[in-house]
Amino acid sequence: MSHLVIQASTPLCLLQDAGRFGVRHLGVTQGGAADWLSMAWANWLLGNSPDAAVIEVTLGGLSVVAKVDCTLALAGADLAATVDGQPLKPWRSFVLKQGQTLAFTRPLSGARAYLAAPAGFVAPQVLGSCATVAREQLGGPDGFGRGLVAGDELTCAGRAGQLRELSCELQPVFSANPGLDVVMGAQMGAFSGQSTFDAFNSAWTLDTRADRMGIRLLGPALVYQGAPMISEGIPLGAIQVPPDGQPIVLLNDRQTIGGYPRLGALTPLALARLAQCLPGEGVHMRPTTQEAAQRQHVVFMQRFVA
Repeated sequence: MSHLVIQASTPLCLLQDAGRFGVRHLGVTQGGAADWLSMAWANWLLGNSPDAAVIEVTLGGLSVVAKVDCTLALAGADLAATVDGQPLKPWRSFVLKQGQTLAFTRPLSGARAYLAAPAGFVAPQVLGSCATVAREQLGGPDGFGRGLVAGDELTCAGRAGQLRELSCELQPVFSANPGLDVVMGAQMGAFSGQSTFDAFNSAWTLDTRADRMGIRLLGPALVYQGAPMISEGIPLGAIQVPPDGQPIVLLNDRQTIGGYPRLGALTPLALARLAQCLPGEGVHMRPTTQEAAQRQHVVFMQRFVA
């Protein structure tokens, strides 16, 4: 079995899988990989289940040493990864030989990289998942929400893995100013007409106030004209608008209920793209329908399964 020892880490290097489901009525959030698409591709490179546990590396700062020869896969952001100082590009599986060091330095393209191992990394299952949610003290290598730290030793559930490389035409491109599809709904009709226009015809900038709970967008102030709301359930990707008029896209570690009005929600593919944006980058929102978003998702999943 593969064994990796964490040599250096940051609080942003976490064990993640698809997250927790069926527990939000208990006030427990979903968690899971912020860029689920890159996690799925990392697992595909080894022939794993798409939701097998991986390491989510945000912005770099992780280095691991192999205790034995390990088959691993890397997808997502280019964080200037190296193996014993030699560059390693994402979107491929590879062998990390005994004694070699894999290190992630800094973002060159994107924000989050995903490191997969055969059949996924082994970690305690808490409410059906090992996804790390620090605020709720759930998941991670200890089961209590801790990030990876120097000295941690990880094993994987399988003994071998396929060596693959994702073709260039299938690799996501983290280009500037991406368009993010929004399923319109919720309280959108209660915003002023100018605000509805501004939401989809303005450039938005990612604020530094961003984490796995949510990302604030800076741009024109959106004005809600509806009645005060009673708190209601919050889906993944919901776009809340607080009194200052600056939207907040809620991510995997979001609260389970909220009382701010919402424009709608980002589609799953748009969420994966947003997870690769850095503070200060620009994005724009594009309206879509639930039916169109479902078709887009099905097309992607069919390609992925194939």
